[in-house]
Amino acid sequence: MKVGFIGTGVMGTGMIKNLIKADFDVTVYNRTKTHADAAVAAGAKWSDSPKELASQSDVIISIVGFPTDVEDVYFSEHSVFAGAKPGTIVIDMTTSSPSLAEKIGAKAEELKLEALDAPVSGGDLGAKNGTLTIMVGGKEETYEKVLPLFEAMGKSMHLFGSYGSGQRTKLANQIMIAGTMLGMSETLVFAEKAGLNSEDVINTLSGGSAENWSLSNYGPRILKGDFEPGFYIKHFIKDLRLAIEEADAMQIDLPMLKLAKQLYTKLQDEDNLGNAGTQALIKYYRP
Repeated sequence: MKVGFIGTGVMGTGMIKNLIKADFDVTVYNRTKTHADAAVAAGAKWSDSPKELASQSDVIISIVGFPTDVEDVYFSEHSVFAGAKPGTIVIDMTTSSPSLAEKIGAKAEELKLEALDAPVSGGDLGAKNGTLTIMVGGKEETYEKVLPLFEAMGKSMHLFGSYGSGQRTKLANQIMIAGTMLGMSETLVFAEKAGLNSEDVINTLSGGSAENWSLSNYGPRILKGDFEPGFYIKHFIKDLRLAIEEADAMQIDLPMLKLAKQLYTKLQDEDNLGNAGTQALIKYYRP
C-alpha cells in the first residue's frame, strides 16, 4: 500500500515516522519543503505537489493547519482530486469543519474515490509515540481497509458514522480539552498563591478524581517554563471557533467554550502567543 502524506508539521512528522516503522511506503508533500526534511531523513520520499503525490498513491492522508488549507489541498488546480486515480482512498486528519468533510466525501464519490474524515487527539506526544486517538467519519468498508494505517499511528480508533461524524466527535473532544485547560491553569495559579508545592499538587491530583490529560501532560511543562507547541494556540482557536459554529447551528449555548476562545484569542491578538503551545494559557493568569 503506497501512502501519500500531506503535512509534515508537529503532528504529521511523528505520524509519518510511525507509518515508516510499520513498513508502509510513504511519499510526502508539504507547502514548505524544508519542513519535510525530518520525514525524508526517516525514509519518506518527496513529491512536488498534492496532484503528483495523489497520482502515485493508493491512500492519501492530509493533516494541515486550517480548513482553508484543506480546501486548497483537495480542490485547487494542483490538488489531490486533480491527480487521484479511481479507487484511491483520501483521509483528511486535520481538525476541520464537518461541512467541509461532507463536501470532500461527496466529491470523492463523484470521482469514484473513497473518503474518510479522521481527526486525531493526543498532541505531539501521541503523534510521536503512535498513541493517537482517531475519530472517523465515512463508510465502514473504507474504514476497515485502512485500519492497519490507523493502528500504526494510534492506540484507539472508532467509526462514528457518515462523513463529518469524525469532525463532530473531534469538536466534542476540543470542548472537553478547553474545560480541562481552564481548570488546570486555575488550579496551578491557586496552588501557587496558596504557597503549595505545585509539583506535589500535580502528582497528588493526578492520582485522584481530578486526574486529566492536561494536568498530567501540560502541568509539568508549565512548571518548567516550557511553552513550546505540542499544539498551537492559533490552531486551538480555530477548533474552538468551529465548535462554537456547530453549537450555534444546533442552537445550544456553551459558555465555557466561549470563555476559552475569548482567553486564547487575547493571548494570540494582544500577547502575540499564537505560535505558543496551548499550555501558555497560564500566562493569562500570570502575565
